[in-house]
Amino acid sequence: NGTLVAGGNGNGGGLNQLNVPEYLFVDRDHSVYLSDWNNHRVMKWVEDAKEGIVVAGEQGARSALTQLNLPIGLFVDTLGTVYVADTSNNRVMRWTQGAKQGTVIAGGNGAGAGAKHLGVPVDLSFDRCGNLYVADQDNDRIQRFS
Repeated sequence: NGTLVAGGNGNGGGLNQLNVPEYLFVDRDHSVYLSDWNNHRVMKWVEDAKEGIVVAGEQGARSALTQLNLPIGLFVDTLGTVYVADTSNNRVMRWTQGAKQGTVIAGGNGAGAGAKHLGVPVDLSFDRCGNLYVADQDNDRIQRFS
């Protein structure tokens, strides 16, 4: 039997709603982080919560450091820092816990195939050494950033 852990209150932009949830990450405290694609935000749902907390984005679909545009892949480290593939902005962003804006850590130079560019990043991961790996969809490649 399934147990509702996030959303479930219809499609929308309220703190108890989601609009096309895409990727998710569960931390060791059982909090669920998810990319809320059409709301252009990343949400955190603490175990047994009735509403989520916006931890990245939600300022509309633009390219400012306070915004995301169709976020997909995400990763959360042990400090609660959120890393998100900001797909339509062709960048990967880092949001430290409690931050009001993020930092671009890969891409962000427009779409392209050069070493400093991404073309629709869709997923990401880190290795034990802290290297970032990005699935770069439109360039048909995986890039590693040290």
